Amino acid sequence: METFKKSLTNMPLFGNTFTPKKTPPRKSASLSNLHTLDRSTREVELGLEYGVPVMNIGGQSLKFEEGQWTSESGGTVSSKEMQRLKKRNLQLEEENNLLKLKIDLLLDMLSETTAESHLMERELEEMKIHQRRKK
Repeated sequence: METFKKSLTNMPLFGNTFTPKKTPPRKSASLSNLHTLDRSTREVELGLEYGVPVMNIGGQSLKFEEGQWTSESGGTVSSKEMQRLKKRNLQLEEENNLLKLKIDLLLDMLSETTAESHLMERELEEMKIHQRRKK
């Protein structure tokens, strides 16, 4: 019994020695050599060069360079042309808002008409049932 007690006191509860397994060395994240190339070569290789934003408004092609919209012919848009485009844009926004309002109105009218139609159908069915009961 005494040897049993001695062995219990000498035995650690969960073990004193903790030896984690060694992790294997990580493999290289990439097998390509693109990370060694300079930025401009990488952009060409990976297609990261997007170019200048370009848009066509009112038949005139514009591009955004150095914080300014310029025409494709090279000159900046004249202030008169810019005012005309702003005015046209405002007109189109107002027209768009009016059309949205008309759509909302038409949807409301459709909802009201549908609800009335369902009410009439229900009343008609009730009248038919009531008429059958009288006979």
